[in-house]
Amino acid sequence: AVCHFNPTPCKDPPDKLFTVHGLWPSNSSGNDPIYCKNTTLNSTKIANLTAQLEIIWPNVLDRTDHITFWNKQWNKHGSCGHPAIQNDMHYLQTVINLYITQKQNVSEILSKAKIEPVGKFRTQKEIEKAIRKGTNNKEPKLKCQKNTQ
Repeated sequence: AVCHFNPTPCKDPPDKLFTVHGLWPSNSSGNDPIYCKNTTLNSTKIANLTAQLEIIWPNVLDRTDHITFWNKQWNKHGSCGHPAIQNDMHYLQTVINLYITQKQNVSEILSKAKIEPVGKFRTQKEIEKAIRKGTNNKEPKLKCQKNTQ
């Protein structure tokens, strides 16, 4: 969706995986918090996570600069996750854990439900039902965008 609706040229993942769009703390009483602390990622500390992150959370707008993208996500959203998110490493590791360890891999979940990226129309209810089934009934937050092209 990012590539489809963004004026900046970008590259979809070659194998048509659903990738992480973001990990944002939620505020049940209103808008989600942003920019809670002015902080930056420690790129040296996260070096051992980059191979996994480049696959599951790529910067589709600039495949040569993932660090800047992750830093923006950490600064804008991750810094607001305290106390559940302790620091930048914990934020990025949480993304990996949700995707791999806790089986929040949407590509895999939808594939098991026979929902593949082949241009076939699917209702929001079908997609939500498949995600709920694959995530122990967790409610997905879906955002639809109209194709105006």
